[in-house]
Amino acid sequence: MKKILIINGPNLNLLGKRDKKMYGSKTLENIEKKCFDKCKELNYSLQTFQSNHEGDIIDILHKSDDDVDFIILNPGAFTHYSIAIRDAIEGIETPVIEVHMTNIYSREEFRRKSVISPVSYGQISGFGYNVYLIALEAIRNILEG
Repeated sequence: MKKILIINGPNLNLLGKRDKKMYGSKTLENIEKKCFDKCKELNYSLQTFQSNHEGDIIDILHKSDDDVDFIILNPGAFTHYSIAIRDAIEGIETPVIEVHMTNIYSREEFRRKSVISPVSYGQISGFGYNVYLIALEAIRNILEG
């Protein structure tokens, strides 16, 4: 059974409360349930992790390198400046798909640059919570050809 890890960064624990016009009304727990359901359908095991702390995200990236087949990462605001998370991704062998619920390229200027994407397998943005489900479908296509 393939193992998938979803990592959510800062403030994603506030989904459902934070700027509903931008992020929608689904909570992180709602989104994770949809992902668990999708993984069950795909016969994948799923782990989820959320932290507002950069070091925690780096630690789980390191720890998971030999334990999972793919990582889906929504780095939140760390997208734009965390060279440490970027370097952690570059230092592991597990492929990482970067996701963003909003289209970061249509937002404020400071949000339009990702330091994560150059070391990620790919990036999906702008489709709300569906970015996670799209990433899971992409993983299926990648792993199963």
